Amino acid sequence: MTSTPRPDASAADPAPADLTGQELEETIKLAHEWGALKQLPRTGWTRAGIQQPESVAAHTARTAMLAWIIAGLEGANQDRAATLALFHDSQESRTGDLDHVGRNYLQPVGNEQITSDQAAVLPQPLAAALGRLVGEYEGRASREAECARDADKLDMLLQALEYREAGWRNLDPFIQTAVTALRTPSGRRLGEAAMVVSPAAWWQGFARGVPKSSPGSLNGG
Repeated sequence: MTSTPRPDASAADPAPADLTGQELEETIKLAHEWGALKQLPRTGWTRAGIQQPESVAAHTARTAMLAWIIAGLEGANQDRAATLALFHDSQESRTGDLDHVGRNYLQPVGNEQITSDQAAVLPQPLAAALGRLVGEYEGRASREAECARDADKLDMLLQALEYREAGWRNLDPFIQTAVTALRTPSGRRLGEAAMVVSPAAWWQGFARGVPKSSPGSLNGG
């Protein structure tokens, strides 16, 4: 039996970008800027009286995971949907999280423009790619964008239900808004399931004791 020769990695892979010292510095600055999203609260929850609400970064993390799931159920590109979700609120490092009450009185700059300003410090290929991602999401320009946008609303629904489970009140507007906004068939079905599955169900099964697998059960033995 002969072994398959390994391809020449240097021939198959593109060369890494040769960044200037200034480009490296500006890229790190942007990384720190996006890091501020870990500390930035989702201010809409304060309308319901919630103290110390989730951060924008926390919302983004689960939204990207949900986008991957919804895209898989919808037969769309999961990696693309998750990436779209990953950057959908990245502009808020500059604007803060402006809720729907504030948006009635302010005219914020579009996310495409904010992303363009943020990405101006990046090497041109990266700046162009990031601009395309945000434009696709904002314009609902693909199935993956619809999946990512559904993931955004599904995460809001889940978070509202989790807050309600913890005893917070005045969450019905968030729940109703999220359910109504879901568009994809899979997003709607997941939203319906979320309304009947307890937020604590995932860990309560462990508290009751998880049935042990018999030897070989994981590999069909």
